Amino acid sequence: MKKTISCLTLVTVLASAPALADFAINVGAISVAPDDSSSSLNVIEQVAGLPTGSTAVGVNSNTQLGLTVDYQFTPQWSVQLIAATPFSHDIAVKGSAIDGLKVGSTKHLPPTLLAQYHFMPANATFDPFVGVGLNYTVFFDSQTDTELEGALSALNVTGPNDVVDLKLKNSFGLALQAGINISFTDNLGLHLMLSKIDIDTTGRVQVNGSTVQSVDVNIDPYVAMVGLRWQI
Repeated sequence: MKKTISCLTLVTVLASAPALADFAINVGAISVAPDDSSSSLNVIEQVAGLPTGSTAVGVNSNTQLGLTVDYQFTPQWSVQLIAATPFSHDIAVKGSAIDGLKVGSTKHLPPTLLAQYHFMPANATFDPFVGVGLNYTVFFDSQTDTELEGALSALNVTGPNDVVDLKLKNSFGLALQAGINISFTDNLGLHLMLSKIDIDTTGRVQVNGSTVQSVDVNIDPYVAMVGLRWQI
């Protein structure tokens, strides 16, 4: 009898869950602004006769089409999945006599899953929230720039028949978020959010498949989004 009551209770809870849940889709501009730092290009410094520790690499900002999906399962708690079209970034040297030397470029996808806490009651016109979650960043289509290839050739690191590649390691890290949803109607509104994401990678410049320079890069970007919100 107890098993029957437990089963009936479970069925009742599961059946009522969709009624409590609330889906929303946010679409708009999403920007990644790196707050970057890196180890030095120690091998290039040595070969080029530059001061030790005088170089680093930097990553530029990029804006793409953002798509986030919210699933609110209680008045105060929801989960959000952040997605976007692939971000493209240029990588360049910072510091020393070769400041601004173009190292290469890469693309990445940073899917992020967050748990959000909402401060106001459900269906409030102004709905501020904070979130915490995890990010997994996948780098792809990485390639060296002709400026780096020319510099390596001038330093006699490479010859005319050598193949130079750039590889970046994927990243897994923490994400923090704050934002607000503003309702215009029962279904339409505005979504504003700012996230800080821990993205750390290792870049490797390879010649004929062998690494000649490795550098650790903490990209750690601020991610901001402004979009239209559609409540389902």
